[in-house]
Amino acid sequence: MGMNNADEDAGEVCSELVFYVNGKKVIEPNPNPEWTLLWYLRKKLRLTGTKLGCAEGGCGACTVMVSKYNRKEKKIIHLAVNACLAPVCAMHGLAVTTVEGIGTTKTRLHPVQERIAKAHGSQCGFCTPGIVMSMYSLIRSIPKISYADMEVAFQGNLCRCTGYRAIIEGYKTFIEDWESQRITNGISNGKLNGDSNGIGCAMGKDCCKLKDNKSNDQSETEYIFDKSSFLPYDPSQEPIFPPELKLSSVYDDQFLIYRGNKTVWYRPTDLNSMLKLKNQHPDAKIVVGNTEVGVEVKFKHCVYPVIIMPNCVPEMNAIIENETGLEVGAAVTLMEMENTFRKYINNLPRYKTRTLSTIIEMLNWFAGKQIRNVAAVGGNIMTGSPISDLNPILMSLRVKLNLLSKAGGHRSVLMDETFFTGYRRNVVKQDEILLSIEIPYSKRYQYIKAYKQAKRREDDISIVTASVNVEFENNSNVIKNITLAFGGMAPVTKIATKSSQSLVGMKWDEQMLEKAYANMIEELPLIPSAPGGNIQFRRALTMSLFLKAYLAIAKQMSKDYIHDDLIKPYHSSGAEQFHGSMPKSSQYFELVGDKQVKSDAVGRPITHVSAFKQVTGEAIYCDDMPSVEGELYLAFVLSTKAHAKILSVDPQKALEQPGVVAFFSAKDVTPEQNLIGPIFHDEELFATEKVVSQGQTIGVIVAQDQATAQAAARSVKVEYEELQPIIVTIEDAIKHNSFYKQFPKTIKRGNVKPAFDDPNNVIIEGQCRMGGQEHFYLETHAAFAIPKKEDDELEIFCSSQHPSEIAKLTSHILHVPMNRIVARVKRMGGGFGGKESRGMLVGLPVALAAHKLQKPVRCMLDRDEDMMMTGTRHPFLIKYKVAATKEGKMLAAVVNIYNNGGYSIDLSGPVVERAMFHFENAYYIPNVEVTGHVCKTNLPSNTAFRGFGGPQGMFGAENMLRDVAFKLGKDPIELSKLNLYEENSTTHYGQVLTHCTLQRCWDECVEKSNLAQRKVDIENFNKQHRWRKRGIAIIPTKFGIAFTEKLLNQAGALVIIYVDGSVLLSHGGTEMGQGLHTKMIQVASRTLGVDISKIHISETSTDKVPNTSATAASAGSDLNGMAVLEACQTIMKRLQPFKDKNPNGKWEDWVSAAYVARVSLSATGFHATPDIGYDFKNNTGKPFNYFTFGVACTEVEIDCLSGDHLVIRTDIVMDLGESINPAIDIGQIEGAFIQGYGLFTMEELIYSPTGTLYSRGPGAYKIPGFGDIPQEFNVSLLKGAPNPRAVYSSKAVGEPPLFLASSAYFAIKEAICAARKDAGVSLEFPFEAPATSARIRMACEDHITKKLSAPEPGSFVPWNVVP
Repeated sequence: MGMNNADEDAGEVCSELVFYVNGKKVIEPNPNPEWTLLWYLRKKLRLTGTKLGCAEGGCGACTVMVSKYNRKEKKIIHLAVNACLAPVCAMHGLAVTTVEGIGTTKTRLHPVQERIAKAHGSQCGFCTPGIVMSMYSLIRSIPKISYADMEVAFQGNLCRCTGYRAIIEGYKTFIEDWESQRITNGISNGKLNGDSNGIGCAMGKDCCKLKDNKSNDQSETEYIFDKSSFLPYDPSQEPIFPPELKLSSVYDDQFLIYRGNKTVWYRPTDLNSMLKLKNQHPDAKIVVGNTEVGVEVKFKHCVYPVIIMPNCVPEMNAIIENETGLEVGAAVTLMEMENTFRKYINNLPRYKTRTLSTIIEMLNWFAGKQIRNVAAVGGNIMTGSPISDLNPILMSLRVKLNLLSKAGGHRSVLMDETFFTGYRRNVVKQDEILLSIEIPYSKRYQYIKAYKQAKRREDDISIVTASVNVEFENNSNVIKNITLAFGGMAPVTKIATKSSQSLVGMKWDEQMLEKAYANMIEELPLIPSAPGGNIQFRRALTMSLFLKAYLAIAKQMSKDYIHDDLIKPYHSSGAEQFHGSMPKSSQYFELVGDKQVKSDAVGRPITHVSAFKQVTGEAIYCDDMPSVEGELYLAFVLSTKAHAKILSVDPQKALEQPGVVAFFSAKDVTPEQNLIGPIFHDEELFATEKVVSQGQTIGVIVAQDQATAQAAARSVKVEYEELQPIIVTIEDAIKHNSFYKQFPKTIKRGNVKPAFDDPNNVIIEGQCRMGGQEHFYLETHAAFAIPKKEDDELEIFCSSQHPSEIAKLTSHILHVPMNRIVARVKRMGGGFGGKESRGMLVGLPVALAAHKLQKPVRCMLDRDEDMMMTGTRHPFLIKYKVAATKEGKMLAAVVNIYNNGGYSIDLSGPVVERAMFHFENAYYIPNVEVTGHVCKTNLPSNTAFRGFGGPQGMFGAENMLRDVAFKLGKDPIELSKLNLYEENSTTHYGQVLTHCTLQRCWDECVEKSNLAQRKVDIENFNKQHRWRKRGIAIIPTKFGIAFTEKLLNQAGALVIIYVDGSVLLSHGGTEMGQGLHTKMIQVASRTLGVDISKIHISETSTDKVPNTSATAASAGSDLNGMAVLEACQTIMKRLQPFKDKNPNGKWEDWVSAAYVARVSLSATGFHATPDIGYDFKNNTGKPFNYFTFGVACTEVEIDCLSGDHLVIRTDIVMDLGESINPAIDIGQIEGAFIQGYGLFTMEELIYSPTGTLYSRGPGAYKIPGFGDIPQEFNVSLLKGAPNPRAVYSSKAVGEPPLFLASSAYFAIKEAICAARKDAGVSLEFPFEAPATSARIRMACEDHITKKLSAPEPGSFVPWNVVP
């Protein structure tokens, strides 16, 4: 490699990797620079507790703790790190701790593990190890933590199940002032809005939060988990740091060279060898945290032959003070920079450190903690992302960059408008390295302010970043110098030079603002089809963020030296950004206590049965199963065109690669076997003549490991001939008349004509639109098939909600009877409907390959593959016409519902039918004509997702109601109450509502949420703030429980009792975090009269309970619970004679006596829901077994300038009958609510007009994070409302709460109305869901948005379209 000369003077050269994992020394003689730490932990060390969630550092499932000894400061540093990006080569001389290393169920749990489990903070458990390790790293790093520390620690962790509240409650117990906090009734020390009293309330001392709120005392919050049972945390009991690493610096002083097949990794130890290397390999990548390069290698398949790691070059890792400011080494991590800056801020006069403060403030919103711990500031500059959060600040300061090369020596360049020369290109020469960055102190009259706006506040790349650096003439408000820099407005970070120059000499006032706007519009243009979309929003943001900076700087100046209010209080809040405070919560439910025998577990808030295994990393998911001898890996060859003829598929090049075993495509199955689908077999397992969507499977490669298989799959050559039209959106489908032939279907009741003809009625016409939603289960689709070598037997382990269907379709594609095929599911890392039917896309090719090759075959999709292949929630368009009386009572509705089905019908039919059943939500409409259409488009086939069309239908109802209210000038809340269903009302499909608790839920929610008073408070708040507005909304829901397809409403169970009295329970439902197994054990415990410790559920398997339905439609507990009940009752009947004979005996005695008397100790149970079934043709029958009711009230605050919003408070009242497990049910309500909140406010699928999915991972697709939950979150289960139609009077809970989150959307809409009122614009405006920051900002029309001219639709091709 031409390295000889650089090696000689570099001291000792080492080529083996030495590091510690959980206290054990690991020596790897031949490390490959391409290996990530995660791959090494899972594949080489077989530590599978650390999970792969996204491979791009965006979800935190792979978090581990990395510890190193800082010799300069003589202390051990603990960092939370994303193992999916960290190269294992970078671990030399460090100690890694994984979730397995801190506690196990076999020895003892660490308090960090125990508390999240007992607080019900782990549902599916896939994200749990990462969250546990983030918390563990935090308490190891900071002796006394505050809530603010916790907030920061979790910025890089996502969870899709829990809704976060339970995790926060469990971990709040580590906060030192937690006890004293509770005394003041949970008032947070953080200010909600920077308001003077610190409570964020216009009421000041009379704030309701400060009064001893009576209702708080009646909640059952303290009983949901028992804090007194927690082990105290004792830091002295932590495992020690490996003494070898502390005593000797040998590993830090080695010059490392690791050679792989494609890459060589160098770690020089001094600047000289660093420069030599860069001179010899000018193309070398300098990598510190690998947070950018890691993603490029994984997803863009970049190959970097030489990688240099500068972490041991002292000059690049130091921060030194000089006379003008601080010189920061280019390899200093963002976290080290932040910590050092804080020290200077505390010691220097305030005016000097404004630059440092601005940078620190921005760092809080920069990626997640795990990334900031390892990513270097120099990497951020050199990567040159146009949407970098820091570069605009550095450019507005025109910082000095010190460069160095072997040939040219030192040179310095300014980071100004000439620094970036093109997209991710700059003036640094190939052989130069960036040595350091000089960050100046600020002067007395200089102010720096930076803002970013993203889709989500925390851990998100910005849409637009603005930085304003202004210096005033001494003691005045006249601008001496000003620099405005923007990210997100061009392929590079851009300084608005002309705008900046034009403002010099002007006063800091509104005249200056107007001039700045005029220049910015000119200087920062965006063509309508620019990459990134959101064109008008981005153009508006440049001005809005400048206005925010103007307000903030004016407020600072007033405080510092111009003792005069430059800003009216009415405008002042425009300067602020939202910051969360410690969330409060309460839970209300029926306490069982001593009302029943101790062994009877029903109704008790029992911890999820797998929780302790999940928090220790011992819970096994599909891909955690140990390797089997001869195992192969499968990778997909996917379509890259949305509509095209396949001309040829050539796997030749792939098959020649070493380690590749086979290629399978449509040629390997008969045409009949190749047709698959859940209801209609209308899609192909492997595309034959044409592809009808991107991400469709054309073939699969099977190879010896994942890397080989995926690389080979990329080299399979597919030639296409493109076809037209490409139909992406619902509107495209309507235009091209592209519908599935099984539809339209209509439900009619009464006669709509008279109501529309009556001149006394008001008539409204309108439409509403809802986007789709990616499931984002943390565990992607996975399958592992093992052939049994005889009789064509095959065992498939899969991450599926419907193992019976996997077995049935496997039987179909292999032509092997179902009695030879067993599908087994231990647990899933989340499902949400996404694993109901689409599991076949992975399960079937894996089964086929295993069967053909007679070898075990495994596959787990990468996150980007999963998002491209498996479909989403259906986007919906609802067109409606409604007649109502002058009082607002709805009389008639004609509704057309369209959903975007994608390339195959999958479950789109039942989805649109459920939307038709729920289009009126909770409102009685006597005359109805509702029609459903399913659009056939060139997108991946959309599928089931929690709510299954229900929320989309109900969204139509709420929009209709609000349109009527607007037309009549009435309050929607009044109209909701007026139109609510009552006991014995009849729905439009003829089902009578019995035990209808809607009114009770409504009244309780109104009372608990203190609605009347808060509406007055909101009005006052809105009068006092121009740029902040609040809104409140209350939304009811009525969700029908049952599969609408009658035959699916059946379930089976098998109960086996062994001679020692232990019980093995099997049933047809699968566990995906919803606590189904826990509830089934509780049901069995009551029926059998034994303690839950005696009952075990191992897995769901098609050879124990056959012909099961999917675990879906919220009916898992209802159906399987009844089957379990029946099986247990059968056994109890058989045991009765033995109990009668020996009434004082124990359970074990009766079981033993029955065995001796040769009585069968196993029984099956079976349940078919009675009196159910609906006939579409005649609109007769009962589609649902019963209904789950609920009401939610949500208050939000929006930032009218940036489009950001904060959920202030949510109160939910749900009727769940008599809950089997209140802790699990409340967890389900919160999880569904936050998932629905994502659907209605931030999750947006981004497709190109030609059907390419741009949002392929957590980087581009944002689900709610820890910081997005309501600041106050109260959940009540309605008391005294037993349900006679389900097991032990309970009710289904999975899907019903999701729609309640639309209360946040409608509250946002109310807040926007308040802003529009202030601006004097019409209160009627289009507002599609989700209510993203872009839609909120653009709906708050004002003097800024009016300056933008909109391009003519049709005059350009947009970058993205809404499906």
